[in-house]
Amino acid sequence: MIEPFHSRYLLPTKDFRCLSVLLTIHEVPAISQTRIGKATHLSSSMVNNYIKKFKSDGLIKVIGDTNRTTSYHLTEAGFDMLSSKLLDYSAEIVQLYTSVKKEIIRILNGFYNEGIRQVVFYGAAETAEIVYAALQETEISLMGVIDGDPQKKGQIFNGYTIQSFEGLKDLKFDAVIIASFGKQEEIYRSIKAVSDGRIVIKRLSDL
Repeated sequence: MIEPFHSRYLLPTKDFRCLSVLLTIHEVPAISQTRIGKATHLSSSMVNNYIKKFKSDGLIKVIGDTNRTTSYHLTEAGFDMLSSKLLDYSAEIVQLYTSVKKEIIRILNGFYNEGIRQVVFYGAAETAEIVYAALQETEISLMGVIDGDPQKKGQIFNGYTIQSFEGLKDLKFDAVIIASFGKQEEIYRSIKAVSDGRIVIKRLSDL
């Protein structure tokens, strides 16, 4: 299921809503319009309009006479439409990922020009995966990964054992990079307070 997310910059388009409804129907044919609305974050009236449009365009077949027995099934044309939109969506996500990665590479190269050669990541969530991929295209070396979540301690991140903050004392590095898009300032202040300002800390917002 493609889950829509709250964004101030990327608003759901008609194509995205169409994809969401078609994909929901494909995965769960015996589903009510109310549940489709909850799964796609659309109003019941909007879902109803899409269902009517899909049926009129020959993209779906509606089977059943009551809400309890109704199910929705993609026709061959509907499946072709879903496949096409899913490919388009995936291509745009890849383009977005590439754009973000390119910007992170630019930021990392700026750190390199400041004399930073070896770094430690603070944060081992999904964002760190993008930062790690970008780091591979620079001359900067990753020396270790730390995270404030006790549950992540001992887990593996791209071959590195995630450590707690205390593990910094055993690592050789020029700076700690906050490998997170969220709460960068909060993390920055917490690291600075614990380290008494002795550690060079870099944020992805350090343009």
